[in-house]
Amino acid sequence: MRHSVLPSSEANASVTESRAHVFVEGDVQHVHFRDNAHETARAHDVEGWVRNLEDGRVEALFEGREEDVNTMIDWCERGPIKADVSGIEVEEGDPQGDLDGFEKH
Repeated sequence: MRHSVLPSSEANASVTESRAHVFVEGDVQHVHFRDNAHETARAHDVEGWVRNLEDGRVEALFEGREEDVNTMIDWCERGPIKADVSGIEVEEGDPQGDLDGFEKH
């Protein structure tokens, strides 16, 4: 379900925060997807996590400045060099402020 992203009450009025729950399909496991997502998220000050799913997909949750979250979504569409992404599903939501850093599960 997609809905509009609202500014965080704690953020500067000109900075919009967002949250995205992402599922990535294709050849995305055993290609350093999680490691690269972790490095990329930390470089963009995005909080959240990434993990492999039993069905072969990768699942991630990103929260931060809207432009940085969008950068992570764009990155997931490509993945690391060895990945072969065949599809991506993104569920956008309101930021919750419940994440601390970025974790790889």
